[in-house]
Amino acid sequence: MEINSVVVIGSGTMGSGIAAQLCNANIPVTLLDLKTEISQKAKERIEKSRPPLLIDKSKIDGIKVGNINDDFNIVSEADWIVEAVVERIDIKHDIYDKIFKQRKKGSIVSSNTSSIPISVLSEKLTEEDKKDFCITHFFNPVRYMDLLEIVKNENTDLDKIQKLKLFCEEDLGKGAIVCNDTPGFLGNRIGVYAMQIAMTEAFKMKLTIEEADAVFGRPMGIPKTGVFGLYDLIGIDLMSDVLKSFIKELPENDNFQEVAKEIPLIRKLIDTGYTGRKGKGGFYRMSKVDNTKILEAINLETGEYSPSQKIDIKSEKVDLLKLINRGDKYGDYAWSVISKIIKYASSLVPGITDKFNDIDEAMRLGFNWSRGPFEMLKEIGVSNFFEKIDGFENNKFLEELSKSKNEDFYGERQKYTEIETLGKIKPKAIRLDGNNSAEIYRFNDFNIVEFTTKANALDYDSMDALKKATDKPLIIINESMQFSAGVNLTYAMNFAEKGDYSSIEKFVKYFQDTCKELKYSKYPVVSAPSGLTLGGGFEVLVQSNFVASHTNIVVGLVETIVGLVPAGGGCKEMLWRWSQTDEAKNDPDYAPLKVFDIIGYGKTATSPIEAEPLKYLLPENKKIMSRNSLLNVSRSILEENKDFTPPTEASFKLAGKPLKEKMVKLLEKLYNDKVILDHGIVVGTELANVLSGGDTNLDKTLSEDDLYKLELDSFMRLIETKQTQDRIKHTLSTGKPLVN
Repeated sequence: MEINSVVVIGSGTMGSGIAAQLCNANIPVTLLDLKTEISQKAKERIEKSRPPLLIDKSKIDGIKVGNINDDFNIVSEADWIVEAVVERIDIKHDIYDKIFKQRKKGSIVSSNTSSIPISVLSEKLTEEDKKDFCITHFFNPVRYMDLLEIVKNENTDLDKIQKLKLFCEEDLGKGAIVCNDTPGFLGNRIGVYAMQIAMTEAFKMKLTIEEADAVFGRPMGIPKTGVFGLYDLIGIDLMSDVLKSFIKELPENDNFQEVAKEIPLIRKLIDTGYTGRKGKGGFYRMSKVDNTKILEAINLETGEYSPSQKIDIKSEKVDLLKLINRGDKYGDYAWSVISKIIKYASSLVPGITDKFNDIDEAMRLGFNWSRGPFEMLKEIGVSNFFEKIDGFENNKFLEELSKSKNEDFYGERQKYTEIETLGKIKPKAIRLDGNNSAEIYRFNDFNIVEFTTKANALDYDSMDALKKATDKPLIIINESMQFSAGVNLTYAMNFAEKGDYSSIEKFVKYFQDTCKELKYSKYPVVSAPSGLTLGGGFEVLVQSNFVASHTNIVVGLVETIVGLVPAGGGCKEMLWRWSQTDEAKNDPDYAPLKVFDIIGYGKTATSPIEAEPLKYLLPENKKIMSRNSLLNVSRSILEENKDFTPPTEASFKLAGKPLKEKMVKLLEKLYNDKVILDHGIVVGTELANVLSGGDTNLDKTLSEDDLYKLELDSFMRLIETKQTQDRIKHTLSTGKPLVN
């Protein structure tokens, strides 16, 4: 079975997202709705969406639109028909009646439902048609959320399901997990339960919402939104509807029933329009005091709002054993939540799946947890868990584990895929070295470096790991969401606040030396980015010899936004790339002016295709839809380059002062037009100094070391200014840069 054309029926959020991802994979797709105008408007939304649903706007041409009355005959040509209409069973049944009368023999029909059982969806189908029917539950936004649950039952053709799974994995880049037909399937069943436990335990233990979110977040390997922040993001009213669905579908003795009961405060919030971010606010709300926006948090006991308090529980790295043994209310809360999640998840094996690992992967792929429930159990330790836990009657999984006390119960990770991923390789690899910021693994005849800090921000230890790992062919790759969000600004600011600028200079110089080592190492270096690849993260990538990039990246040099200039070789490498163009060969100022524009505005790209025109990535760099395949593709690059020789060192001819004056004139115009302010002139002038070559002229040849020095000197002058330090502090405290 090959899937060469697809019809998506229903052009709402999910239907549009599915159609867009099919376009990204170059699969022709037709989007149908009640009226062609509706599907046409959906197509226009796809094209303009932020964050972008398409990896390149030109992909939009792969979507045709129509309506279910005049254009339904297109269904007869489709290999896969996806139903993504409103969650009403009568409407779905009517659609299926039309589909199965029109479809060609052997085509797959699936529903994107998140809650209706397949047995209910397919109850009016013939036994033959049921074989070709399943649920394909994509998570939103489809491009960015890796999880796809393929739900089957006893009627489904398993061979066809396997072929659909491979297509969705290899072509659409999804983490496709096959599961049984149970309420909420895998991800939502555990994910929503976890949210409810985190919430109800916070009420019970009288924690503030800020305290609960501080624990049920990064310290547990869960996104920083926390439970109450996530409730506001999803919508309190929508979550209420989800819980009602679970109450209806689940048996009365299911533990979910207890935590799904409506809480009076939540009913009050919904009734008064406090439905979350889309409403007047929710558990958190923004208020104005003296024309200043202030974030407020609700008191769970009184229902009153007061200014939100920042809670620091001093737990940056995920260490569950340490967290649950703190001996304070935060540790007690963490244990109560974690233990109940583990108990509930394990009680569902083998009911929802006979592979407990799949539950962990669903939480990773669909909810961005760094660890699923069973990995949490593994990290805490089986003996430690059973010493603390109370009562797990009728839980076969825990009953058997309590008898065996097998600390190695987990086995292989990521069983849902046949691809040899980083997650599968790490347990087999030799851990050569590691520190607080990165790990070095040896697998066969190559090394792997994985960054391990928050957002994989880079510091001295990160560079140390990279430098040590160049004694063999090297792949730089991460399991976490981001490749690297850039240099750790907190690390730099800790020195700046003490006036210790020599330590900052030493670090930047070491960063430069490490990047140069990567570029000119005896052995090839491959960077395999996914997610944020910004600033210093991009400088690591751009000075690697090869790149295998996931299609979901955000890449660029953004230092000017916080009042700095790239100082790890970013300016140098971008100058070199643009100097190889035909235009630059005829005009020596072309490349510096082009790079001045790109770096000055902090331009970013949200896919490899968008990155190429900026020369952040090159045509020869590999572009991969499946994140799971990044390691395999990187390994193949090493295989193809066993006779690797390092590149010849670059040199530059730059105009110096006349070129710098051109750039300053551009800055003055921006200043006069009020696009930039005073410090923007300062930052732009330093960038101009680097890109013009400083004290040079076209008769002189500058080396890479000369450019590194110019970058370093400008960086140091800027970081010593109060204005830059204020910008960095603002960014670190709010997560947003100062405007201008």
